[in-house]
Amino acid sequence: MSRTTTEISKQQARKIVLLSQKLPPTKSTGNALANTLSAIEHLGYIQIDTISAIQRAHHHTLWNRNPRYKTSHLGQLVENKTVFEYWSHAAAYLPMRDYRFTLPRKYAIANGHQNHWYKRNVPLMRSVLKRIATEGPLMAKDFEHTGKKLGEWKTKPAKQALEYLFMQGDLMIPYRVNFHKVYDLTERVLPEDVNTAVPSTTEYARFLIIQYLRANGLGQAKEMVYLLKNTKAVVLTVIQEMVEHKELEEVEVAGNLYYVLPSALELLKKPLARNKLKILSPFDNLLIQRKRIVSLFDFDYLLECYTPEAKRQYGYFSLPILWDGKLVARMDCKADRKNNLLQIHHLALEPKIVKFDAFAHALGKELNAFMVFNGCSKLQCSKTSPESFKSMLENI
Repeated sequence: MSRTTTEISKQQARKIVLLSQKLPPTKSTGNALANTLSAIEHLGYIQIDTISAIQRAHHHTLWNRNPRYKTSHLGQLVENKTVFEYWSHAAAYLPMRDYRFTLPRKYAIANGHQNHWYKRNVPLMRSVLKRIATEGPLMAKDFEHTGKKLGEWKTKPAKQALEYLFMQGDLMIPYRVNFHKVYDLTERVLPEDVNTAVPSTTEYARFLIIQYLRANGLGQAKEMVYLLKNTKAVVLTVIQEMVEHKELEEVEVAGNLYYVLPSALELLKKPLARNKLKILSPFDNLLIQRKRIVSLFDFDYLLECYTPEAKRQYGYFSLPILWDGKLVARMDCKADRKNNLLQIHHLALEPKIVKFDAFAHALGKELNAFMVFNGCSKLQCSKTSPESFKSMLENI
């Protein structure tokens, strides 16, 4: 059977990616909480992060898709059991409708076929599980420990046991208290009507392919199995089967081969809100695979909070800025909530920006909303690159 590969430009590819990622968002209508759930179900996961220089990443990512997002939404969705915590490529909130597709990882960990980052302490795990079964939901602090903490992260043994039981599926997180996890038996948290049938290897591969392409527009096999062990070979096989049955199409972008769902190319007929600017989280779904962003957006991004201060080029927590269908700047900032002040330590523009007035106007509009989202009413900017942009920013 002959195959047809469609060649598209980088600009067209970016448009497909951004529209698939719901960036920038369209006007929000209907129930705001339902729109948040819809965003999570569409994206497939929302990464959880603890850094609080600005509003935490899980809230930031959802606010960028749903302008009426409230930080209480995630707690409400977990409480009503339409969203749950587990692992994607990192700790994440996942749609409950996709629960069964977490089972392959859970069973692999439980059966010793996939390593956990903590050592298995079976007697302690049994003891922890028995206490929760008897006493109800517990946090790590409910388990006393007077000895040494263990491992690279200096974690007490009971916390390691709780996390092991969580990762292998015996425990779930019904809610958090001040961002601390509360653990309970899975059977007491999981909705009665949720599908718990373990997917076949092929079914799991199809899920990974389709979910990734719906959320990201176009993709390669290595992107679909990002940080997932023992899945690439079967995903490659299923991709070829889906191409042969015309469930997928091949596209070429700047000499690189990608796969798309047949409906993806129809997105090229839809408008993209190029004038809208969005300040993105470093952990936004669009950005999480850095090599992909270099290839498609010509944007080489490194989160420098893990880099020694003396070696940082842009700052501790620089936020990529999306405008005109491109990633055009990065802004290192911090919300000083005590003083209601959003501090921009360094705003660095990419050389690709030529319409400075239009960019400044779009940035000013979005900064107003971003300050409100971060509980700030004042703005202070210390440095811009180029330096001449600082006066333009101050006059917005």
